[in-house]
Formats: sequence, structure tokens, C-alpha cells
Amino acid sequence: MAVVIDPVAVEEEAARLEIRVIARFLQETLGQQLTAYLSGLRDPKMVGRWAAGRVEPRELAKMRLRTAFQAARMIVEAYGEETARAWFVGSNTRLDDEAPAWVLRHADDPGDLRFVVPTARAFAGATG
Repeated sequence: MAVVIDPVAVEEEAARLEIRVIARFLQETLGQQLTAYLSGLRDPKMVGRWAAGRVEPRELAKMRLRTAFQAARMIVEAYGEETARAWFVGSNTRLDDEAPAWVLRHADDPGDLRFVVPTARAFAGATG
């Protein structure tokens, strides 16, 4: 049975945490390459700089990171890191058969991300 985390708590956590903490979580959980990809970077080393607090991401990257954090937290809690990594790169019927990482990378405004967290929430079995 999957452990279900409170989606409201995850949402609040994503809003409150410093972006370096979110970047570090994603780097450790999804890997530096995938985190760089979904945030729109070409240089994966930049994720490490964000995680160390040496460089601040641009606003668009922050939006992508906070959304990815919410999705990752729910899926990791329910099924573990390996499943979370697979979820981010796999085709998803709720996202018009796009991979969540692709949706994140190509999001230019919050509306582009509106289905990522609900899709992760449904996958993780969370409600709220």
C-alpha cells in the first residue's frame, strides 16, 4: 500500500522552502540531468550551483522547480525515487501523452503547468 502525503502540506512546503532546498531535493531525488532538463537548462552543473545557493535561478526556472518539487514529493512518498524518475520521463495520458519532464521544460507560464501536480496527485493516490 502506498503512503499518501497530504497534498496541501506539499503545496505549502513548495511555496515556503528556499529554492536552493528545492533544487537540492530534486537533484538528489531525480538526478542532476533530469532536474536540469525539466527546469530548462542546457548545463546540468547549474543545478548544483542552485542547490549550493551560489546562483539564483530565473523566475521561469523557479516556477518549474516548485511544480516539479510538488509532483516529486507526492510520488516519492508513495512509491519511491525510482518510480518518481520513471514517472517524470514516461508518456502520460493525462498530459496529452507527453512526459511530465517535457511539459515542465516547455512551460512558459503557470497555465502551462496546471495539470502536472493534479496528475502526480492522482498517480500517488492523494486527494485534496
